[in-house]
Amino acid sequence: MNHRFEIRVYYEDTDLAGIVYYANYLKFIERARTEWVRGLGIDQSRLKSEQDIVFAVRRVEAEYLTPARFDDLLTVETRLEELRGARIAIFQTVRREDAACFEARVELVALSGAGRPQRLPQALRTALTRA
Repeated sequence: MNHRFEIRVYYEDTDLAGIVYYANYLKFIERARTEWVRGLGIDQSRLKSEQDIVFAVRRVEAEYLTPARFDDLLTVETRLEELRGARIAIFQTVRREDAACFEARVELVALSGAGRPQRLPQALRTALTRA
């Protein structure tokens, strides 16, 4: 199942050519991941304060397919690909209507406050696999 998150391209998101600046796609998919997790009932602030677990991006493989432009309405689709130990792999696509503008495979790792990998708690694993 895909989670969908809509975002409008503002002037501040574009470069001199009027197209979305490449790094802003990473911001778009970050916002979508946050809303995906929130929609699953996972409170990241509580996860940090109660279980000392935070998420960090370990790896991103990105492909820029077609430019998005000022005032476009985009949809970010997020799909869980794999869950292992302390790692979460997801696939995200940024679309304008039916055209894919950007795709990324993102690998996240659960870390303790000290920066050490933490195995995902069972309740978190269950919530993520329900998606």
